[in-house]
Amino acid sequence: MVVNQESVAVTGSRRLSSHEIAEVLRDRIQAGELKAGDRLPTQAELAEEFGVERGAVRQALRTLQELGLLTNVSKGSPPRIAERRPPSGEPRPAMVGLAPRLVQAFQEPAVRIDAVCLTAETLMLALAEPLRLVHEGRVRPQSIDVRILVPSRNINLAFPVPVEGRRRRADGDLEPPDPVHEWWLAQRNAQGHVLRHNLRMLRHSHGVDVRVTFRALPFTPPVKLYLLNGSEALMAYYMITRREETVGESEAVEVFDGMSAESLLFSFERAGASRDAAFVEQSQKWFDALWETITSDLTLS
Repeated sequence: MVVNQESVAVTGSRRLSSHEIAEVLRDRIQAGELKAGDRLPTQAELAEEFGVERGAVRQALRTLQELGLLTNVSKGSPPRIAERRPPSGEPRPAMVGLAPRLVQAFQEPAVRIDAVCLTAETLMLALAEPLRLVHEGRVRPQSIDVRILVPSRNINLAFPVPVEGRRRRADGDLEPPDPVHEWWLAQRNAQGHVLRHNLRMLRHSHGVDVRVTFRALPFTPPVKLYLLNGSEALMAYYMITRREETVGESEAVEVFDGMSAESLLFSFERAGASRDAAFVEQSQKWFDALWETITSDLTLS
């Protein structure tokens, strides 16, 4: 059931976003251009290289630290490339744990990914590895169907929110604008746009039947959930923390926000124990119910 349609526009600015900078640096690390123990250039040098404000660089470095690729990001000196962590069956940081599960999911001819999240950042970054394998011809899915539920732009988010809160007018309404909300919305839109673009490119380059659909939630999800091919459920809690965030060109704001990429991801498989199988089944039913009832269309343009 479609209740209403929400259309959002992605900024046409050519300036790189923080997640695009993180992708470039991550590619250099994975390609071996930057090795474990190497120092990165300073934030000023990176800002000059990418033509952005230092705030975008700081956010990119924080993302890479959350992914376990950098250390000493907030120590004052340039961060270092982290040692590679060995594979483990234990829960791992969300993006680190999600990427290999997506690679496995892409082995199937028909790939289906359902996700509930605050933004598509972790999924967007984790898809880099399976997409690379498709371009190299090492995996060959025939179809990819991705459905993503993210919060609506029109709700009052539980997080991220300013620590000091927002003032209310005499009539009780919140005073506009809310720069933290606008910052989150820009991230939600841009990351969803990049994810959709990267997947749709496979339609033109490899003839893969690709569908990427977004719908808007009327609430802030307290967890992130990924359902892969109906056979595996991966869940991570958003761990709320207080931190300083650059929400504009140079404005730093204290916010309560959910740590995303470093939240531990727990895996449940339909082929596993009966309790795991029940969790996968119920998670899929929950997702489908949200998709078909109280969520609304969200069109990225």
